[in-house]
Parts: sequence; structure tokens; C-alpha cells
Amino acid sequence: MNHRRSAIVWCAALLLLALGCQETATGNAAAPASARKAKAAAPTTEATPEGALAVSVADARAYVYDPIGKRDPFRSFVLDRVKEVDKAAKGPLEQFDLSQLSVTGVVWEGGSKRALVIDPSGRAYIVQEGDRVGKNEGLIITIGDSEMMVREKYEDFHGEQTEKEIVMRIRLSEGG
Repeated sequence: MNHRRSAIVWCAALLLLALGCQETATGNAAAPASARKAKAAAPTTEATPEGALAVSVADARAYVYDPIGKRDPFRSFVLDRVKEVDKAAKGPLEQFDLSQLSVTGVVWEGGSKRALVIDPSGRAYIVQEGDRVGKNEGLIITIGDSEMMVREKYEDFHGEQTEKEIVMRIRLSEGG
């Protein structure tokens, strides 16, 4: 019996909610067509075999979520921030201009090629193809016998992005 009473109370609450959400005209103005349509499609109640009341609304308006331009509400803010920090973090060779770096050696081990790059302070770094070097998002494209080719991105005076390939050669020492 308790279950039947709670079902009746819920149905009555839904009926009152549906009736309270209808558009109504005030004053002497005639009601617009949408209000007349809503009034004609007022909620109806029917008895079900179990004795509970069922409420149906013919003119139900549904909210549709448009995700364009909005962030995913189920994605974590913390993970987004970690990705931003990782993206902004740069390696030690990305702090220098390419003219400040020098290639001093190339090592071939099996199929992989690596180069030894020295920064202005004298620290040596071992790099391979695909590593980032230089202030302008430089990317090591190839490492040859005595050179390393880097592709850097620049913004020209028109504000357009351009790419430039720079060859960094091993500097040979002079003298005996």
C-alpha cells in the first residue's frame, strides 16, 4: 500500500510541475498560438493496471546540449593543466639560438645516428633525429656523416609561419 501512495504522490507532483510550466497569457491580449496549442495539449492522467497514475505531456520540450565551443564536462581540469605544463616545458637545448650551438661529433651505432651538441656553457648533449633544438621550435631532421639538418619555424614580417632548414656542420679544429 505504501508503494502505491508514493507512486500517486510522485505522479501528482509531476502533474503540478507540468501545469506550472505552461505558458499563460495575462491581461486583455489574446494568447499566442503556441500558448493555445500548449493549453490544448495539457497533461493528462490515466490509470494503469497497477493503480498508479501515469502523466503524459504531448508538447514536451527537450533540451539539446550543443558541445561546440565548450569543454568536455567529464574531462579533468588537473590533466588539462598537466598537459599545458608539459607542452610549455622545453629542453635545455631549446633555450639557445642555433648559432650558439655547435656540433662536435657524430656517432653511428647500428642503424641509429646520434650527434654530440655543445651549448655555450660547454655542456655536451647527445641528440638524435626527432629531438628539439633551438629557440624557434627546431626539429632535427637528419644526421649525416659530418652534419646535422634542423628545420626551424619562423614568423615573417607578414605574420605568416615559414620554415627554414639549417645545416649544422662539425667544426674542424685548425692547427697541428
